[in-house]
Amino acid sequence: MAEVVIVESKDAAGALVAAEIAALIENRPDAVLGLATGSTPLPVYQALRGRLDGVDVSQVRGFALDEYVGLDPAHAESYRSVITREVVEPLGLDPQRIQVPNGAEATIQHAGADYEAAIAAAGGVDLQILGIGTDGHIGFNEPGSSFASRTRVKTLTEQTREDNARFFDSIDDVPRHCITQGLGTILQARHLVLLAFGEGKAQAVADAVEGPLTASLPGSAIQLHPHATVVVDEAAASKLKLADYYRYTYANKPAWQGI
Repeated sequence: MAEVVIVESKDAAGALVAAEIAALIENRPDAVLGLATGSTPLPVYQALRGRLDGVDVSQVRGFALDEYVGLDPAHAESYRSVITREVVEPLGLDPQRIQVPNGAEATIQHAGADYEAAIAAAGGVDLQILGIGTDGHIGFNEPGSSFASRTRVKTLTEQTREDNARFFDSIDDVPRHCITQGLGTILQARHLVLLAFGEGKAQAVADAVEGPLTASLPGSAIQLHPHATVVVDEAAASKLKLADYYRYTYANKPAWQGI
């Protein structure tokens, strides 16, 4: 079972996870981070700005979860641009050490294998940040994704395209395909940290943590991982049957264990 940490706010979650990442970098200056995009991880990245003051981050490496296929990397909503804007520049990371899947159509047939090779060459991901969709997806692994899947091209569902249309001029501008780390790739990270906030994520969180292991809910794959931490606010925890148990165990765990 994943460790579930229930906090009072997004900011508290961000501070908690940022402290874990800062400790990782201090102990391993060339740490490999798995970077998620979207609004969910923003409190972590914002908290890291203060946590990393005076810390040498010149050797930190990172791998983004996914990218749109066929979207110019210079486009404001490409995940290359988002990672640069929200993570690399604010934290002072070396952009040459932060990789994003290559969504160029000319090389897309082998882009997944190339990305897998790059992660392996880096020694694997030390800590992977994750969000979860209301349908239980992580990365762009929609319901039905194999737990053994690797980095590959996926067709975006119409619901996902509609959800993401708010970032574009119209839904017609939202790409139909993406390249995403697979669930099997994600599960190879040494530590998974899944964040969720708000009542809208409560059912997905409960199903991922306490429900059956099923490809119909990709987030349930975290149940297979030996070191997975789920950090949620009270609203996102509202449908957890064992919420009181999670609060008790976290409150009484040894401080040196971290999360």
